[in-house]
Amino acid sequence: MTRFNESNYWLGTASMPTGTSGELPSRVDVAIIGAGFTGLSAARTLAKAGAAVAVLEANSVGWGASSRNGGMVLTGLKLDPGTLANRYGIETTRRMYSASLVSIDLVEQIVREENIDCNFSRCGHLEVACKQSHFDCYARSAEVIAKQFNHHLRIVRRSQLSEEIGSGIYFGGMVDETSAGLNPARYVSGLAQSALRAGAAIYENARALQITRTSGRDFQVKTNRGDLFAREVLIATSGYTSNATPNLQKKIIPIGSFIITTEPLPHSLARELSPRNRMIYDSKHYLHYYRLTPDNRMLFGGRAAFFPETETTIQTSAEILRRDMIKVFPQLRDTKIEFAWGGTLDFCFDTMPHAGRSDGMYYALGYAGHGVAMATYLGTKIAETISGGPSEIPFANIAFPGAPLELYNGKPWFLPFAGAYYKVLDWIS
Repeated sequence: MTRFNESNYWLGTASMPTGTSGELPSRVDVAIIGAGFTGLSAARTLAKAGAAVAVLEANSVGWGASSRNGGMVLTGLKLDPGTLANRYGIETTRRMYSASLVSIDLVEQIVREENIDCNFSRCGHLEVACKQSHFDCYARSAEVIAKQFNHHLRIVRRSQLSEEIGSGIYFGGMVDETSAGLNPARYVSGLAQSALRAGAAIYENARALQITRTSGRDFQVKTNRGDLFAREVLIATSGYTSNATPNLQKKIIPIGSFIITTEPLPHSLARELSPRNRMIYDSKHYLHYYRLTPDNRMLFGGRAAFFPETETTIQTSAEILRRDMIKVFPQLRDTKIEFAWGGTLDFCFDTMPHAGRSDGMYYALGYAGHGVAMATYLGTKIAETISGGPSEIPFANIAFPGAPLELYNGKPWFLPFAGAYYKVLDWIS
């Protein structure tokens, strides 16, 4: 088996800020656990409102999924609008869908206001149909979204698909011009720098070990760097949620997602593969997602292995992804793979994002692969709520289910069965 270079392409393009030096403060207004999109957007908002904020990061700024994803800033949610409407009703679904659109505007606003050099571009996304039945669903979905949410998607027939993608294996596509792309490592670095400028403190290598409520109604956060007290706590740990918050850990499924990136491609080949430089993903449950990087590499990712990243899962996944990439783009058969890495996404049992309070602590998580925009949005909105603003988060009022019969304690023993199940669904659907 080919040995792939295990390193994250995005990190080599970014300079991460140094965390706050010195000892932890004894007391803050808000302690935020996790220095990714959620925690840093919240820290920025809270600090601008005058709060004393300490972000506690177990590793380094952007260490988790925030620097390891594909950089796709997507509209919508993981579930389709019809499923959402059946589950939550049309009014709640409208608010959820609207939030997904507003979240992209918010990312763009932050990038502009903070002058973050992260290659943000409203390039749109393309969803490609792996079967004719999937394409047939696109027209119905686009009609519902236009009618119910006043948002317009464009259907691309198979005969026109060469204008969007240099692959002949798909049955058509659907384009949303609102979506965007960016460099996630540069974006999370920019968020951290903006939070620091606003007055927040970021403590790296400060792993939260235990969080308890004191008799004075404050929280005591025990870390490997010492303890601090906080009036409020925000849990922003996503797929890396730990037993420091056991009730949340039991509701989060950490799922591995893996990416390979080629050597830089000739301009003509890059334009052949993706003429409009879209963010692209396919219609499978066991999906692939791919795009061109700003320097014309093909970035190709997917759930090649459900388990979170280890040396074994990265190498195995890279081999699978390279094989699948060549099926989509035979033009890349002889192209060198220069980077391969993995990260851990956070799925909930209902495949929905959630935000609210648990054991008195605020939280926002469960992005299911839509985290660049939604994590930014929910981090900001939760921060506004903590600051005394109105709570207008549609995901705060929906049920947050755990595992059936409480058969899950945070260790995802069932992931191989889930992976097999989704493969069967893709075969029969």
